[in-house]
Amino acid sequence: MYELNEKLRALSPYAPVDGPGCVRLDANESFLPLPGEIIAAAKAAIDEMEFNRYPDPAAVELCRAFGEYYNVDPGHVVASNGSDELISVIFSGFLMGGEAFATLEPDFSMYVQGGHLAEGRHIALEKPGWAIDVDQVIDTCNREEVRLLIFSNPCNPTSLVLRREQTRRLVRGVKGLVVLDEAYMDFSRESLLGEEEDFDNLIILRTCSKAMGMAALRLGFAVARPELAKAIRAAKSPYNVNSLSQILGTAVLSRPELLREALGRIMISRKALLGGLAEIGAKHPGRFLLLPGETNFAALDMEDGREVQQELLRRGVAVRYTGGLLRVTCGAPEENRAFLTKFAEILEETR
Repeated sequence: MYELNEKLRALSPYAPVDGPGCVRLDANESFLPLPGEIIAAAKAAIDEMEFNRYPDPAAVELCRAFGEYYNVDPGHVVASNGSDELISVIFSGFLMGGEAFATLEPDFSMYVQGGHLAEGRHIALEKPGWAIDVDQVIDTCNREEVRLLIFSNPCNPTSLVLRREQTRRLVRGVKGLVVLDEAYMDFSRESLLGEEEDFDNLIILRTCSKAMGMAALRLGFAVARPELAKAIRAAKSPYNVNSLSQILGTAVLSRPELLREALGRIMISRKALLGGLAEIGAKHPGRFLLLPGETNFAALDMEDGREVQQELLRRGVAVRYTGGLLRVTCGAPEENRAFLTKFAEILEETR
């Protein structure tokens, strides 16, 4: 009888919050739909698409649009079927079995899965007080001969950001490859995009799922100096980004005014959500700690966070409990109000 190998037996499928009909504030997607003109362009593209032909393997126009929007060299950009694909490709290509990889916990769970499937040796570095200790990271990575360090900045799930100069110092100090996941950097100002040429051991990841409203298209990007970018292109599957995603992604990235408007609306939502939580916190001192983040979600450190998450779900609001934190995505005004109302009710009832 066939049996799964040990590394597959140890895995469980990703489990989204299960709550049909709920207010969905659990996945850190944008609450804004794509503008009508983008949808119209997609419909027109379908009529002209050659469905019997493979998509452009290099996604040239998509990478060009990304480069123009972020002011980086398109030759440094590799497009992917979501950042998750890049994480898998980087682990399988840049890490040999038995070599050490490091994560800064808590962080995005797919990092550990990628390293596990690549049969790497995991070094988990805890964050004291939820913050990154740069000196500790450098010392540990070099002492343990870490070949690949991966972390998110701003961090998912803490929402905290490491300042640019600290990130530069970390990348320069670590001898192995550093994969800097900037999935939430559209909401902060500490990006290293444009500096990738300065480092021979840096790959920056970006996504279109958080600020740009394209989660359904599964678009992600890696940015690195040419020799690293070439290695990623060689390791990925040749036709990984489908033609429709390339066309839609190019259309969105080519309209910076729409992206700036959408980002502004998300930032207004964040201000309202954090302001509402601060008011609730003032009425319930010591009940939870709201971390001072720079993302499109709020991170709450509270002793009974898991129980509160389950109670919110019972009341029709889906948020996520991960890494010891209650994580709440910024939503539309009515979604924020629904969460804040239910959250306040729960705290009153469990005073």
